[in-house]
Amino acid sequence: MSLQKSFNIQTFGCAMNEHDSEIIAGMLTSLGYTDNKEKNNADVAIINTCSVRDNADKRFYGILGELKKIKENNSDFTVCLCGCMMQQQHIIDTVKQKYPWVDIIFGTHNIHEFPKLLTSVLSEKQKLVDVWEEAGEIIEGLPAKRDSHFKAFVNIIYGCNNFCTYCIVPFTRGRERSRMSADILKEVNELVKDGVKEITLLGQNVNSYNGDVDFPGLIYLLDSIEGLERIRFMTSHPKDLSDSLIQTFAECEKLCSYIHLPVQSGSTNVLNRMNRKYTKENYMKLVDRLRAANPGISITTDIIVGFPGETDKDFEDTLDLVKKIEFDSAFTFLYSIRKGTPAEMYKDQIPEEVKHERFNRLVDLLNEISLKKNKELEGCVVKVLVEGISKKNEDSLTGRTEGFKIINFNGNSELIGSIVDVEVIKGKTFNLDGKYIQKFIV
Repeated sequence: MSLQKSFNIQTFGCAMNEHDSEIIAGMLTSLGYTDNKEKNNADVAIINTCSVRDNADKRFYGILGELKKIKENNSDFTVCLCGCMMQQQHIIDTVKQKYPWVDIIFGTHNIHEFPKLLTSVLSEKQKLVDVWEEAGEIIEGLPAKRDSHFKAFVNIIYGCNNFCTYCIVPFTRGRERSRMSADILKEVNELVKDGVKEITLLGQNVNSYNGDVDFPGLIYLLDSIEGLERIRFMTSHPKDLSDSLIQTFAECEKLCSYIHLPVQSGSTNVLNRMNRKYTKENYMKLVDRLRAANPGISITTDIIVGFPGETDKDFEDTLDLVKKIEFDSAFTFLYSIRKGTPAEMYKDQIPEEVKHERFNRLVDLLNEISLKKNKELEGCVVKVLVEGISKKNEDSLTGRTEGFKIINFNGNSELIGSIVDVEVIKGKTFNLDGKYIQKFIV
């Protein structure tokens, strides 16, 4: 190996996984490694896996095949697997049987142990599987190498107690464990000193945060931090969305007018089978209360199509909910069986062709609504955190509105990392076009 060793991380899944990868990168950087975007040239490759969607599984095995070729040409190339898939014994067994050249397997509960595991494998030249079945104490103070210097993820709660029948997360992330508010405030204050303007609070269900204060109390504390300009959070479970949390959208200046509130289905019958613990009517009342507290709030959601037993009537209920609520956008998923979940055993699985037909109808409706809502913003001036150069036009900048909408607009790179006023010129289905409003100092 060269004296200047490098690593490459490929991440699948949610923002929790993204932040875990930032921590892994931070620990490796502390060991003297550099970040290498080309996995072919890296000394250490890490795949941070996701168990939630079938597509992530397939891509993971495809990448393993690519890494095998690199390993064959470079025996010192070290391959490490982590994340939610590695918390499942049948996955570990498959990797050990079909990909025996993988060097390290570790899980979601012992990320902080990775530097020690890597050092051990490199010195002893042996394979290592170290996956904890249960989480230990929350480890504070781990370094993180962020992609952005002006926004950051902040974990506030780990694990999940909900056991939705389609979801493997409670088995891969463990039971809920909340950080103390003082530790969170300390981290955020340090981030602000480092130039961070926007934080996103993370948890499988942030609404059930239960440290020494409740979740609304934590938001009020964070809202008072000088220098912090934006607060977001995800993900939010409808069954735990309290009136006091809704009130924070009316009272907290730095809390963005945006919430991601996964509904999963518009059918109460399907919601019951999913073990979501709310009804279609409950969910719609929550949206009414959110919009009463903050009339301009953007609401996005997750919807699963083709859950076992979903009838035509159930699907029509979902379309009805979407029409009435008019989400700003939605992540839509075809239901896929997750091994080890109750829904795996349901006998009334939906045929693939039915799933796809329903999926297409839903996406068409969502896109129609997104376009309508985005066009309603034309002529409005919005606050935008400038995130970088537009991927589609190198002469334009791109950023996010408070409502988490992507907007592309004119401006120079000096604006990156700042919050500026932009007039919405054109609303499109998936983003906005805008014009930077330059402020002149007299």
